[in-house]
Amino acid sequence: MTSATEPETPATRRPAAIPRLIATDLDGTLLRDDQTVSDRTVAALAAAEEAGIEVFFVTGRPARWMDVVRDHVHGHGLAICANGAVVADLHDGGRFIEVRPLAEAAALAIVRALRAAAPGTSFAIERTSGIHYEPEYPPFRSEPGAPIASAEELLDGADGPGAPIIKLLAFHPDIAPDAFLERARTTAGEHGSFTRSSPTALLEISGPGVSKASTLALWCERRGIASEEVVAFGDMPNDLEMLAWAGTSYAMANAHPEVLAATTYRTAANTEDGVALVIEQILHGLPRP
Repeated sequence: MTSATEPETPATRRPAAIPRLIATDLDGTLLRDDQTVSDRTVAALAAAEEAGIEVFFVTGRPARWMDVVRDHVHGHGLAICANGAVVADLHDGGRFIEVRPLAEAAALAIVRALRAAAPGTSFAIERTSGIHYEPEYPPFRSEPGAPIASAEELLDGADGPGAPIIKLLAFHPDIAPDAFLERARTTAGEHGSFTRSSPTALLEISGPGVSKASTLALWCERRGIASEEVVAFGDMPNDLEMLAWAGTSYAMANAHPEVLAATTYRTAANTEDGVALVIEQILHGLPRP
């Protein structure tokens, strides 16, 4: 049996070929529980880039919450944020390079469908300009000055179209998280892509076909990188498509059961530098100069 600070046996296997790109989630994966990046992980990320392996942060976070890793992105400086809805240049203050929005009409249709299917749901609307939310929506993170109104008012377009919607958020105080996700997909799945990354019943809804995987695949294609040349790390349902697309996938020891079931390998928990451990193993296999 491996020790608590080492990954399970399958994680000791390196990919068959040296990868060209490492794609990693942040919360629950690269970041420790206190939202910091360990010195070991910082060193591993820098060593990967120095060895010519691109690193992409692929997260559900909005670009404005990327300060925690801004100093650790090298080379291209890009990050895939909001579950694939945004590509941001962290070398340029988080400037949006690409936006894949959720249409206003689709967002409104989802709100109406979930109001009927799950009474008590409250909503927030993440736009390229910032977050807007309903009075009942829990303040998961302080956003001073954010517009507050009903979702219908925030989406009615009376003052013309707002900034592009990158994510609709739906929270329910009582329904179990996975049950809420299933109900929402059944009720309104035709209007958008539904996933979750929170331990609470908080759904993250993007435009149809928008996911971490689809945006990562698009950017890899532009770089001439095949899925087989990608190693991906994740821990929650919003990582599933990316982990399935990548040639090699690792679930963190602390991952959601669906992620553990769907991935190729396991690594140590986010609190035990699981991503860094695998990167070190990959780099150990590189030919010496």
